[in-house]
Amino acid sequence: MLMAMSMLSARRMPAPVEYAAAVERYLGQASLGPASRRVYRISLAAWAWPLVGRRAPLGERRRGAVPPVVPLALLDDPSAAAKLAAALADRAVGAGARTVNRELSALRSAVGWWLDQRWIRADPTAGLYHLATAGVVLPPLTPEQVASLFRATTSLREHAFWRMLHDTAAPAGEVLGLDIGRLDLARHRARGAPGPGPATWLDWREGTTQLLRWLLAGRTEGPVFLTGRHAPAGSDPAHTCPVTGRARMSYRRAVEIFAKLSGDHPSVREYQNDLATARKHLDAFLKDRK
Repeated sequence: MLMAMSMLSARRMPAPVEYAAAVERYLGQASLGPASRRVYRISLAAWAWPLVGRRAPLGERRRGAVPPVVPLALLDDPSAAAKLAAALADRAVGAGARTVNRELSALRSAVGWWLDQRWIRADPTAGLYHLATAGVVLPPLTPEQVASLFRATTSLREHAFWRMLHDTAAPAGEVLGLDIGRLDLARHRARGAPGPGPATWLDWREGTTQLLRWLLAGRTEGPVFLTGRHAPAGSDPAHTCPVTGRARMSYRRAVEIFAKLSGDHPSVREYQNDLATARKHLDAFLKDRK
Protein backbone atom coordinates (compact mmCIF):
# COMPACT_ATOMS: atom_id res chain seq x y z
CA MET A 1 0.00 0.00 0.00
CA LEU A 2 2.77 2.45 0.95
CA MET A 3 4.67 1.59 -2.22
CA ALA A 4 1.58 2.22 -4.35
CA MET A 5 1.03 5.59 -2.67
CA SER A 6 4.68 6.51 -3.23
CA MET A 7 4.43 5.63 -6.93
CA LEU A 8 1.27 7.70 -7.25
CA SER A 9 2.93 10.68 -5.60
CA ALA A 10 5.93 10.31 -7.88
CA ARG A 11 3.71 10.52 -10.97
CA ARG A 12 2.23 13.83 -9.83
CA MET A 13 3.99 16.91 -11.16
CA PRO A 14 4.87 19.81 -8.89
CA ALA A 15 2.11 22.41 -8.80
CA PRO A 16 2.74 25.41 -11.07
CA VAL A 17 2.36 28.86 -9.61
CA GLU A 18 0.54 30.46 -12.55
CA TYR A 19 -2.83 29.54 -13.98
CA ALA A 20 -1.46 29.79 -17.54
CA ALA A 21 1.24 27.22 -16.78
CA ALA A 22 -1.37 24.87 -15.32
CA VAL A 23 -3.41 25.26 -18.52
CA GLU A 24 -0.43 24.25 -20.67
CA ARG A 25 0.30 21.21 -18.51
CA TYR A 26 -3.32 20.13 -18.70
CA LEU A 27 -3.36 20.52 -22.49
CA GLY A 28 -0.04 18.67 -22.74
CA GLN A 29 -1.57 15.48 -21.31
CA ALA A 30 -5.11 15.79 -22.74
CA SER A 31 -6.16 13.52 -25.61
CA LEU A 32 -7.13 16.35 -27.96
CA GLY A 33 -6.55 16.96 -31.64
CA PRO A 34 -4.84 20.18 -32.80
CA ALA A 35 -8.13 21.99 -33.48
CA SER A 36 -9.71 21.00 -30.16
CA ARG A 37 -6.51 21.88 -28.31
CA ARG A 38 -6.58 25.37 -29.83
CA VAL A 39 -10.24 25.85 -28.84
CA TYR A 40 -9.55 24.61 -25.30
CA ARG A 41 -6.56 26.97 -24.97
CA ILE A 42 -8.66 29.98 -25.99
CA SER A 43 -11.51 28.96 -23.70
CA LEU A 44 -9.28 28.33 -20.69
CA ALA A 45 -7.33 31.55 -21.20
CA ALA A 46 -10.60 33.52 -21.16
CA TRP A 47 -11.48 32.21 -17.68
CA ALA A 48 -8.38 33.93 -16.26
CA TRP A 49 -9.90 37.39 -16.63
CA PRO A 50 -12.84 37.03 -14.21
CA LEU A 51 -10.57 35.51 -11.55
CA VAL A 52 -8.98 38.95 -11.19
CA GLY A 53 -12.25 40.85 -11.56
CA ARG A 54 -11.89 41.76 -15.23
CA ARG A 55 -14.07 41.04 -18.26
CA ALA A 56 -12.59 38.87 -21.01
CA PRO A 57 -12.32 40.48 -24.47
CA LEU A 58 -15.09 39.76 -26.95
CA GLY A 59 -15.20 38.77 -30.60
CA GLU A 60 -11.98 38.44 -32.57
CA ARG A 61 -10.02 40.17 -29.81
CA ARG A 62 -10.79 37.20 -27.54
CA ARG A 63 -8.68 34.79 -29.62
CA GLY A 64 -5.48 36.79 -29.61
CA ALA A 65 -5.76 38.48 -26.25
CA VAL A 66 -2.97 37.95 -23.73
CA PRO A 67 -4.67 36.99 -20.44
CA PRO A 68 -3.59 38.54 -17.14
CA VAL A 69 -1.07 36.73 -14.96
CA VAL A 70 -3.16 34.82 -12.45
CA PRO A 71 -1.95 32.64 -9.57
CA LEU A 72 -3.45 29.16 -9.79
CA ALA A 73 -4.21 29.41 -6.07
CA LEU A 74 -6.98 31.90 -6.86
CA LEU A 75 -9.15 28.93 -7.81
CA ASP A 76 -9.13 27.98 -4.12
CA ASP A 77 -10.25 31.44 -3.06
CA PRO A 78 -13.79 31.41 -1.61
CA SER A 79 -14.78 34.15 -4.08
CA ALA A 80 -13.70 32.19 -7.18
CA ALA A 81 -17.01 30.36 -7.65
CA ALA A 82 -19.03 33.60 -7.58
CA LYS A 83 -16.63 35.30 -10.02
CA LEU A 84 -16.86 32.41 -12.48
CA ALA A 85 -20.66 32.28 -12.14
CA ALA A 86 -20.90 36.01 -12.94
CA ALA A 87 -18.59 35.56 -15.94
CA LEU A 88 -20.70 32.64 -17.18
CA ALA A 89 -23.88 34.71 -16.97
CA ASP A 90 -22.21 37.61 -18.75
CA ARG A 91 -20.89 35.32 -21.49
CA ALA A 92 -24.37 33.83 -22.00
CA VAL A 93 -25.70 37.27 -22.97
CA GLY A 94 -23.54 37.54 -26.07
CA ALA A 95 -22.77 33.94 -27.08
CA GLY A 96 -24.79 30.88 -28.05
CA ALA A 97 -25.56 28.14 -25.56
CA ARG A 98 -23.32 25.58 -27.27
CA THR A 99 -20.36 27.98 -27.22
CA VAL A 100 -20.88 28.81 -23.55
CA ASN A 101 -21.32 25.13 -22.65
CA ARG A 102 -18.17 24.18 -24.55
CA GLU A 103 -16.14 26.81 -22.70
CA LEU A 104 -17.52 25.68 -19.35
CA SER A 105 -16.77 22.05 -20.20
CA ALA A 106 -13.16 22.96 -20.97
CA LEU A 107 -12.79 24.62 -17.57
CA ARG A 108 -14.44 21.72 -15.75
CA SER A 109 -12.17 19.19 -17.42
CA ALA A 110 -9.07 21.19 -16.53
CA VAL A 111 -10.22 21.75 -12.95
CA GLY A 112 -10.91 18.02 -12.58
CA TRP A 113 -7.38 17.18 -13.70
CA TRP A 114 -5.83 19.82 -11.43
CA LEU A 115 -7.77 18.37 -8.52
CA ASP A 116 -6.45 14.92 -9.39
CA GLN A 117 -2.92 16.38 -9.32
CA ARG A 118 -3.75 18.03 -5.98
CA TRP A 119 -2.68 21.40 -7.32
CA ILE A 120 -5.93 22.91 -6.03
CA ARG A 121 -8.20 21.86 -3.16
CA ALA A 122 -11.61 23.17 -4.21
CA ASP A 123 -13.79 22.90 -7.32
CA PRO A 124 -15.05 26.42 -8.13
CA THR A 125 -17.12 25.03 -11.03
CA ALA A 126 -19.23 22.74 -8.82
CA GLY A 127 -22.21 25.12 -8.80
CA LEU A 128 -22.07 26.07 -12.49
CA TYR A 129 -24.57 24.56 -14.91
CA HIS A 130 -24.81 24.24 -18.67
CA LEU A 131 -27.30 26.39 -20.53
CA ALA A 132 -30.37 24.69 -21.95
CA THR A 133 -30.04 23.78 -25.63
CA ALA A 134 -32.53 22.64 -28.22
CA GLY A 135 -33.21 18.92 -28.16
CA VAL A 136 -31.02 16.87 -30.48
CA VAL A 137 -32.15 13.56 -31.93
CA LEU A 138 -29.07 11.35 -31.99
CA PRO A 139 -28.77 7.95 -33.66
CA PRO A 140 -27.99 4.86 -31.58
CA LEU A 141 -24.53 3.34 -31.68
CA THR A 142 -24.09 0.42 -34.02
CA PRO A 143 -22.53 -2.80 -32.65
CA GLU A 144 -19.27 -1.86 -34.38
CA GLN A 145 -19.26 1.57 -32.75
CA VAL A 146 -19.99 0.07 -29.33
CA ALA A 147 -17.04 -2.30 -29.80
CA SER A 148 -14.86 0.65 -30.84
CA LEU A 149 -15.89 2.56 -27.74
CA PHE A 150 -14.85 -0.31 -25.46
CA ARG A 151 -11.46 -0.36 -27.21
CA ALA A 152 -10.98 3.35 -26.54
CA THR A 153 -9.76 2.84 -22.97
CA THR A 154 -7.96 0.23 -20.87
CA SER A 155 -9.50 1.56 -17.65
CA LEU A 156 -11.06 -1.29 -15.69
CA ARG A 157 -13.48 1.11 -14.01
CA GLU A 158 -14.80 2.47 -17.31
CA HIS A 159 -15.10 -1.00 -18.84
CA ALA A 160 -17.11 -2.26 -15.85
CA PHE A 161 -19.28 0.86 -15.73
CA TRP A 162 -20.04 0.92 -19.45
CA ARG A 163 -20.71 -2.83 -19.54
CA MET A 164 -23.25 -2.43 -16.74
CA LEU A 165 -24.96 0.39 -18.64
CA HIS A 166 -24.94 -1.66 -21.83
CA ASP A 167 -26.31 -4.81 -20.18
CA THR A 168 -28.86 -3.33 -17.78
CA ALA A 169 -30.16 -0.30 -19.75
CA ALA A 170 -30.29 1.48 -16.37
CA PRO A 171 -29.75 5.25 -16.07
CA ALA A 172 -26.12 6.16 -15.45
CA GLY A 173 -27.01 7.91 -12.19
CA GLU A 174 -28.58 4.74 -10.81
CA VAL A 175 -25.54 2.61 -11.70
CA LEU A 176 -23.15 5.16 -10.18
CA GLY A 177 -25.27 5.12 -7.01
CA LEU A 178 -24.78 1.39 -6.47
CA ASP A 179 -23.10 0.24 -3.27
CA ILE A 180 -21.28 -3.07 -3.00
CA GLY A 181 -23.87 -4.40 -0.55
CA ARG A 182 -26.54 -4.27 -3.27
CA LEU A 183 -24.58 -6.52 -5.63
CA ASP A 184 -25.40 -10.20 -6.07
CA LEU A 185 -22.40 -11.24 -8.13
CA ALA A 186 -23.26 -14.94 -7.94
CA ARG A 187 -26.47 -14.20 -9.85
CA HIS A 188 -25.04 -11.37 -12.01
CA ARG A 189 -27.42 -8.74 -10.69
CA ALA A 190 -27.94 -5.88 -8.21
CA ARG A 191 -30.96 -4.61 -6.31
CA GLY A 192 -32.49 -1.58 -7.97
CA ALA A 193 -33.06 1.75 -6.27
CA PRO A 194 -35.44 1.50 -3.27
CA GLY A 195 -39.03 2.44 -4.03
CA PRO A 196 -42.64 1.46 -3.53
CA GLY A 197 -43.65 -2.03 -4.54
CA PRO A 198 -41.58 -5.21 -4.87
CA ALA A 199 -37.79 -5.09 -5.24
CA THR A 200 -36.41 -4.60 -8.73
CA TRP A 201 -33.17 -6.02 -10.08
CA LEU A 202 -30.55 -4.92 -12.58
CA ASP A 203 -29.28 -7.94 -14.50
CA TRP A 204 -26.08 -8.21 -16.53
CA ARG A 205 -23.93 -10.76 -18.33
CA GLU A 206 -21.41 -13.06 -16.68
CA GLY A 207 -18.49 -11.23 -18.29
CA THR A 208 -19.56 -8.01 -16.57
CA THR A 209 -19.50 -9.82 -13.22
CA GLN A 210 -15.87 -10.79 -13.83
CA LEU A 211 -14.99 -7.17 -14.51
CA LEU A 212 -16.71 -6.16 -11.28
CA ARG A 213 -14.79 -8.77 -9.26
CA TRP A 214 -11.51 -7.39 -10.60
CA LEU A 215 -12.64 -3.81 -9.97
CA LEU A 216 -13.68 -4.44 -6.35
CA ALA A 217 -10.47 -6.38 -5.59
CA GLY A 218 -11.79 -7.68 -2.28
CA ARG A 219 -13.69 -4.55 -1.17
CA THR A 220 -16.92 -5.56 0.57
CA GLU A 221 -18.58 -2.22 1.31
CA GLY A 222 -18.85 1.31 0.03
CA PRO A 223 -19.55 2.67 -3.47
CA VAL A 224 -18.89 0.38 -6.44
CA PHE A 225 -17.43 3.09 -8.68
CA LEU A 226 -14.83 5.42 -7.15
CA THR A 227 -12.87 8.46 -8.25
CA GLY A 228 -9.10 8.44 -8.39
CA ARG A 229 -8.69 10.81 -5.44
CA HIS A 230 -9.51 10.87 -1.76
CA ALA A 231 -12.81 12.35 -0.64
CA PRO A 232 -12.52 15.86 0.89
CA ALA A 233 -12.61 16.12 4.66
CA GLY A 234 -16.14 15.99 6.01
CA SER A 235 -17.56 14.09 3.02
CA ASP A 236 -20.66 11.96 3.51
CA PRO A 237 -19.46 8.47 4.61
CA ALA A 238 -22.21 6.97 2.44
CA HIS A 239 -20.33 8.18 -0.64
CA THR A 240 -16.82 7.30 0.54
CA CYS A 241 -14.95 4.01 0.41
CA PRO A 242 -14.05 2.97 3.99
CA VAL A 243 -10.99 1.07 2.72
CA THR A 244 -9.34 3.54 0.32
CA GLY A 245 -10.94 6.82 1.44
CA ARG A 246 -11.81 7.62 -2.17
CA ALA A 247 -15.10 9.26 -3.16
CA ARG A 248 -17.93 7.89 -5.25
CA MET A 249 -17.50 8.79 -8.93
CA SER A 250 -19.82 11.64 -9.85
CA TYR A 251 -22.21 11.73 -12.78
CA ARG A 252 -20.41 14.79 -14.12
CA ARG A 253 -17.03 13.05 -14.11
CA ALA A 254 -18.50 9.97 -15.80
CA VAL A 255 -19.93 12.14 -18.57
CA GLU A 256 -16.61 13.99 -19.02
CA ILE A 257 -14.74 10.70 -19.46
CA PHE A 258 -17.35 9.39 -21.87
CA ALA A 259 -17.23 12.59 -23.94
CA LYS A 260 -13.43 12.46 -24.09
CA LEU A 261 -13.26 8.84 -25.24
CA SER A 262 -16.27 8.55 -27.54
CA GLY A 263 -15.01 10.49 -30.55
CA ASP A 264 -15.39 7.52 -32.94
CA HIS A 265 -19.14 8.11 -33.16
CA PRO A 266 -19.83 11.00 -35.60
CA SER A 267 -22.68 12.44 -33.52
CA VAL A 268 -20.63 12.26 -30.33
CA ARG A 269 -17.59 13.75 -32.04
CA GLU A 270 -19.65 16.73 -33.19
CA TYR A 271 -20.93 17.40 -29.69
CA GLN A 272 -18.17 15.92 -27.55
CA ASN A 273 -17.45 19.26 -25.88
CA ASP A 274 -21.14 19.66 -25.00
CA LEU A 275 -21.54 17.59 -21.85
CA ALA A 276 -25.31 17.99 -21.87
CA THR A 277 -25.41 16.10 -25.17
CA ALA A 278 -22.76 13.63 -24.06
CA ARG A 279 -24.99 12.86 -21.09
CA LYS A 280 -27.76 11.81 -23.49
CA HIS A 281 -25.33 9.44 -25.19
CA LEU A 282 -24.16 8.05 -21.88
CA ASP A 283 -27.70 7.40 -20.66
CA ALA A 284 -29.16 6.10 -23.91
CA PHE A 285 -26.62 4.85 -26.41
CA LEU A 286 -24.82 2.17 -24.40
CA LYS A 287 -28.05 0.32 -23.72
CA ASP A 288 -28.41 -3.12 -25.27
CA ARG A 289 -30.59 -2.77 -28.37
CA LYS A 290 -31.44 -6.31 -29.33
